[in-house]
Amino acid sequence: QVQLVESGGGLVQAGGSLILSCAASGLTFSGVNMGWFRQAPGKEREFVAAISWSGGTTYYGDSVKGRFTISRDNAKNVMYLQMNSLKPEDTAVYYCAAPSTRLRAWVYGARGYYDYWGQGTQVTVSS
Repeated sequence: QVQLVESGGGLVQAGGSLILSCAASGLTFSGVNMGWFRQAPGKEREFVAAISWSGGTTYYGDSVKGRFTISRDNAKNVMYLQMNSLKPEDTAVYYCAAPSTRLRAWVYGARGYYDYWGQGTQVTVSS
């Protein structure tokens, strides 16, 4: 079955950096677009970043543009999220997500586009 496993979360001071990883199995990783979302306590899950199946196209949420970078290694079935200049408001559980097929319109910021989700990794940014 499909498994998405996030790692790399932790506690970091404001202004610091973290790299999150999402290891995928059970799906044709190189054939699907992928996304990162996050959810803070008491808030809805929000779009962070997305990357096309080839890695050639990326999108970012307004709150992370210029600070976060999404990438992928199709040979290793891993997606990454490089997070720089972290702020306390970046504190959340971060989830990676994948659709079951590339054969539908890529609504990269919509939770409903993605069929598979990881268990999440906690990122806490202290001020």
